[in-house]
Amino acid sequence: MKKVLIVEDDREIAELERDYLEASDFEVAIEGDGRKGAEAALAGGFDLVILDLMLPGIDGFNVCRRLREDLDIPVIIVSARQTDIDKIRGFGLGADDYMTKPFSPSELVARIKAHIARYEQLTKKEQQCVARLSCGKLALEAKSHRVFKDGEEIHLTNREFELLRFLMENRGLVFSRETLFERIWGLDAMGDNATVAVHINRIREKIETDPAHPAYIETVRGAGYRFHRD
Repeated sequence: MKKVLIVEDDREIAELERDYLEASDFEVAIEGDGRKGAEAALAGGFDLVILDLMLPGIDGFNVCRRLREDLDIPVIIVSARQTDIDKIRGFGLGADDYMTKPFSPSELVARIKAHIARYEQLTKKEQQCVARLSCGKLALEAKSHRVFKDGEEIHLTNREFELLRFLMENRGLVFSRETLFERIWGLDAMGDNATVAVHINRIREKIETDPAHPAYIETVRGAGYRFHRD
């Protein structure tokens, strides 16, 4: 039985999410405070976290930041905040998905199932992939989930790592946003593939000497992205 943590201060919404998840055979825990939610998640044992942004204690953005320091399990933000800035910030901190309130509980359950299945797929793939990929001063170690530039380690979120690895494994090939979204997020039409551009920009900020003129991840106008071929 998969276990989901709901970090939500609105008890009615939290209980609605819990009821739908339990009906789909999930085990559910609820925390109504940001600090307690972060502590519960970091204690381990959960397969996914549903995270509100406006929380007592510490807000959801800071909870997400804390989780990404130690965990790579899926995190879905469910919030009344609907601006693009909030969404970009959430994805930038490592959230895997962003849903706005009001939302469809059945759609939330579908996304949770898809994210958990995709996470398990990627974890299994790590045991079968090439141990080390390198290009110039950049090196990616698949099994240890680490990336280095000039010998110094660079921290990437789980999605950033998977996106970079996929492009490095297929260097020289061009992939559209839609294809990358489907390959890495595995949700096809269930989400917004604009998040691919956000993640590409975040990766460039971390691995490129000059993100405005990238040497590794190239934009192919009207087509998508490709990793530079040596």
